[in-house]
Amino acid sequence: MIILSCNNLSKSFGIDCILDHVSFSVSQGEKVGIVGANGAGKTTLFRILTGQYPYDEGDIYLSKNLSIGYLEQSAALAPENTIFQEALHVFDDLIAMEEKLRILEQQIATAGQHSDHDALQHLMEDYARLSEEFQNRNGYGYRSEIRGVLKGLGFCEEEFDQPIYQLSGGQKTRLHLAKLLLGKPDILMLDEPTNHLDIEATEWLEAFLKSYPGTILTISHDRYFLDEIANKIFEIEHRKLTIYNGNYSDYVEKKKILYEQKLKEYEEQQKEIARQEEMIRRFKQHGTEKLANRAKSREKRLEHMELVDKPLCYNKRTNIRFETRIKSGDDVLKAENLCKYFGENKLFENVSFDVHRGDKIGLIGPNGIGKSTLLKIILGKIDYNAGQIKTGYHVHLGYYDQEQSDLNLSNTVIDEIWKENILLTQTEVRTLLGSFLFSNDDVFKTIAYLSGGEKSRIALLKLMLSKANFLLMDEPTNHLDIASKEVLEEALINYDGTLLVISHDRYFLNKVTNKILELSPDGIKEYLGNYRYYQEKKREFQNPVVEETDGQKTKTQMKDEKRREREKREEAKKRKKEQESIETRIFMIEERMAELEALMCQEEVYANPQRSKEVHEETNALKEELEYLYGQWETYIE
Repeated sequence: MIILSCNNLSKSFGIDCILDHVSFSVSQGEKVGIVGANGAGKTTLFRILTGQYPYDEGDIYLSKNLSIGYLEQSAALAPENTIFQEALHVFDDLIAMEEKLRILEQQIATAGQHSDHDALQHLMEDYARLSEEFQNRNGYGYRSEIRGVLKGLGFCEEEFDQPIYQLSGGQKTRLHLAKLLLGKPDILMLDEPTNHLDIEATEWLEAFLKSYPGTILTISHDRYFLDEIANKIFEIEHRKLTIYNGNYSDYVEKKKILYEQKLKEYEEQQKEIARQEEMIRRFKQHGTEKLANRAKSREKRLEHMELVDKPLCYNKRTNIRFETRIKSGDDVLKAENLCKYFGENKLFENVSFDVHRGDKIGLIGPNGIGKSTLLKIILGKIDYNAGQIKTGYHVHLGYYDQEQSDLNLSNTVIDEIWKENILLTQTEVRTLLGSFLFSNDDVFKTIAYLSGGEKSRIALLKLMLSKANFLLMDEPTNHLDIASKEVLEEALINYDGTLLVISHDRYFLNKVTNKILELSPDGIKEYLGNYRYYQEKKREFQNPVVEETDGQKTKTQMKDEKRREREKREEAKKRKKEQESIETRIFMIEERMAELEALMCQEEVYANPQRSKEVHEETNALKEELEYLYGQWETYIE
């Protein structure tokens, strides 16, 4: 069933046309990824659909009584609330319903004391109806649901009581996302939802959205995320919207095929036009009246020919090529038992790893674990507390900082490049800047006034010109649109030096790296493959499978294996028994609470203040126990 559609939707800001006669429809339960270059109009489309922007032409259809939840890249929250209090506001109606139930209990008791049977009958009916609705809407488990979503998005229990005014921008975005997910709108509209999430939180969000019963529209530059959740892609390009069925990888393949088809059509038409023009020239050249008339006839046909536009798929892309000035030795870097403390707080210890020439290494780990600090230790910008680090022969380091702290904000674009490459002519510098999409007067813009994507391109150009043979890169795909990411990936794949890169972009890691280092407070683990290989190995470690081998096992090995299998079975049996025990207790409590609600409607209870108070106190005690049990139960099913 179609729940949202747009027909010939157009939007301009002044003389700039952003969307031109865009048409599409979205069916219930679809999960749509929206892609396009920065500034293509993706966020504008969302703001039109949510009524924040007017539109110039076209029609929008929305099914009646639909709830829409919109995650903007910046959203307002009440600064005086704590994280948990803010999330709790999602369930204000349930909290009000709970309070109404308590008031009804008191009113039932009062009506019973005054023997007001008509009022009592109405009150009992209201109480029964409200109580059933409260239970059906998870009235006894919503607090546990809040904790589960907050934890999934990277908040720990200790942060739940932290006031919002103390939060970073990324934490506020995660909290707003949590509120949206808890609200369960019919249409969930997400603008870059994986920004500010580490990989673990992103994977939790993917699992949540895969099972989400509603409709999802999401703008994202996270291609791995789009591969995991989208079953349809909307591409906004050159003011038009094109629809592709499937996930992001399907879209890339279909777009490539479509581009090749359009290019073939264009080239064949250009050949035909050239052939016709040549024939017209020859007809005119011979000068006879008959041939001149034929020339005019062909000219008219050419004038009325519907021209095929040249496809623009690969136009205006950054041109990146990393090269090395000299080749390093085979051993590029050796770290042994590195340890880093800030005051008395341990960041990490026992970090040991080797880097060899040609390695393309992805460094991953939760936010705040010390990945950027480790890069700065390698660069010599930060001291370490213990261990040692050795750089190999002829190793020339190049560094890309996600904060672009090495850019001089007071410089113009051309000066930022020229001052570090004084041997280049102005023409050469402008040519280089042009290949990074800085043309004409763009080169005289001040760095401070550039967008995040523009600053990233300048930092990448500086890194490219360094000709370093060991690149250290911290979140290089942040602020880049998908086209720029693809160009960067291709450049790094073809790079003949060594790479150590921090990234939350799993698609990037999967495509570029051949080794993954996972950093934790207690050390580092090495995986000899790309990101998908790392995921597979992690799953194997979490769910180990005993493989048979051709060789003979010793009795001790067989005995140990049987013992481990027995312990594993016993542990699984124990957990299952504990889970079943909790489920049984939850069922019993819910049954008892239903009985207590029924008791509140009986005259011998509500007419007896003491008995009514006992029932009320028992209900509250059971509610607290139920909430605790729901929390325990979650740990078994995760």
